[in-house]
Amino acid sequence: MEPFHRLDAVAVPLSVANIDTDQIIPARFLWRKRRDGFGHLLFHDLRFNDGGAPKPDFVLNRNVYRDARILVADRNFGCGSSREHAVWALYDYGIRAVVAPSFGDIFFNNSFQNGLLPVVLPAERVSALRGLLEQSPGSTLAVDLQVQTVTGPDGIAAQFEIDPFRKECLMAGTDDISFTLGYRDRIAEFENAYEAKVRWL
Repeated sequence: MEPFHRLDAVAVPLSVANIDTDQIIPARFLWRKRRDGFGHLLFHDLRFNDGGAPKPDFVLNRNVYRDARILVADRNFGCGSSREHAVWALYDYGIRAVVAPSFGDIFFNNSFQNGLLPVVLPAERVSALRGLLEQSPGSTLAVDLQVQTVTGPDGIAAQFEIDPFRKECLMAGTDDISFTLGYRDRIAEFENAYEAKVRWL
């Protein structure tokens, strides 16, 4: 996955609370392999009608948002089942950061493992950002992971918190497993030394 440092990009407002993982990626698509990509299936049943035609009233179907890389959502985004595919669909579509007042716990943790930055900001600020984006479609946000700020079209920078380890991994473009494997030589050294101490085991 790509390292994340700072992202200045078009942001799309999604003013619907409790968007669950089945809305993000319907269960009938979960059989697909990771390498096949999930971006075109993002919000499938919200984006398309039964015949496969785009629904003109869904925000991502508006031309001004087609290159959006930041999603500004409402509370409890990513609730529901634990499917990692929901994060894959967002990431493969091109979304690299989701700003919301709150997230489903499992979705929140899955995001970090797959290069997607979930940003928690106060509900009032998130609502204000969505309002600004709705007033001026195509506006950009700046998400700066280094200094932990989200700057809106109004120039106001809001600070967000993030676990230091998660921040380090995102900035390096790595997940927990890759991070651990980076210490394989030291792990092998420890195991060899330990084995030498307890040969009687």
